[in-house]
Amino acid sequence: MTIQLYGIPNCDSVKNARAWLAARGLKHTFHDYKREGVDPARLRAWSEAAGWEALLNRRGTTFRALDAADKSGIDEAKALALMAAHPSLIKRPVLEHPRGLLVGFEPDAWAAALA
Repeated sequence: MTIQLYGIPNCDSVKNARAWLAARGLKHTFHDYKREGVDPARLRAWSEAAGWEALLNRRGTTFRALDAADKSGIDEAKALALMAAHPSLIKRPVLEHPRGLLVGFEPDAWAAALA
């Protein structure tokens, strides 16, 4: 099973997800989108699979630091452009696996999806 994990290495949710995968012997590759960026086509695919609202991290400091114009009137196109420009705006982690996509670390959902 090919598993690709996307996130930021110092994020607690990403650390927990990586430990969870390792504890179950699930090999994965890790993509640090803070360092390596995110392909806009991949962001679009994630948005189609999970919805842009699920991907956009509105609770973090990066979102709070945006100016009012960037925060207002957010639609899919604007959200995807903001996430491409500021990868910290992407909810973490994002996990691609053969049967789909998981956004955020929820152990029960991950166990069901990766069983």
